[in-house]
Amino acid sequence: MIDRNQETYQTPGLVWHYTQLNKLQPAEQTILELLQDRLPTMKMLDIGIGGGRTTQHFSPLAGEYIGIDYSAKMIAACQQRFVKSPRSMNLQVVDARDMKQFADDSFDFILFSFNGIDYVSASDRLKILSEVARVGKTGCYFCFSSHNLQGMAAEFNWRTKLSLNPLKTYVNLVMLGLLNIFNLEITHKQLETADYLIIKDESHNFRLQTYYIRPQAQIQQLKSSFDEIKIYSWQTGLEIINPKELSTNVDMWLYYLCAIK
Repeated sequence: MIDRNQETYQTPGLVWHYTQLNKLQPAEQTILELLQDRLPTMKMLDIGIGGGRTTQHFSPLAGEYIGIDYSAKMIAACQQRFVKSPRSMNLQVVDARDMKQFADDSFDFILFSFNGIDYVSASDRLKILSEVARVGKTGCYFCFSSHNLQGMAAEFNWRTKLSLNPLKTYVNLVMLGLLNIFNLEITHKQLETADYLIIKDESHNFRLQTYYIRPQAQIQQLKSSFDEIKIYSWQTGLEIINPKELSTNVDMWLYYLCAIK
């Protein structure tokens, strides 16, 4: 899984795709606004920057900004994108599973956006969380997004694919068929009860293996090293406070904001 995902993020087509992205997602905009007054005093680590989508928004505001990605070609493209930037860019090839380049208690704010944490194995995901807790100071804000298993479970339901538009229904059912073909080992019971699953979804033509987790399970995963956990809808940018709303939420991914203990 690891090598295939990492190799995919080195392909020219994907590198070009990510350099074309510019906008923050609604939840990211919410986080930026929450921290905007404090960012000038913060040392920020931006993990999985890809082609620099978040770099262009956070780098000018942070007191000190370091952007990293495990794809050397993404970093090269990002450096080229900002070659004329008035501010010097500290962009490095670093794997979030092993950030030995950074000392303990180095950062005030760590961002891992666009579900980057979902493209490693389950055990490596825990390594990333451990590394984040190590390099962040006590009280350091950590924000990341992760795919929502509740949302993907709904995607496997053929009833959600029906539309008054026959062509749309046809396309939806074809995509559902492909989703099932690429995930033959996954059962409906697992979709309903598992805490997390590794799924080949339709992003980038089913080339990536993606970690999907239920929000309640994600909260439990964070509790050993993080507290003050807040969850935001990626679509609206609004905080999800009501437990019932969270248990029924079917956003395809959610944003988590927490603080290192």
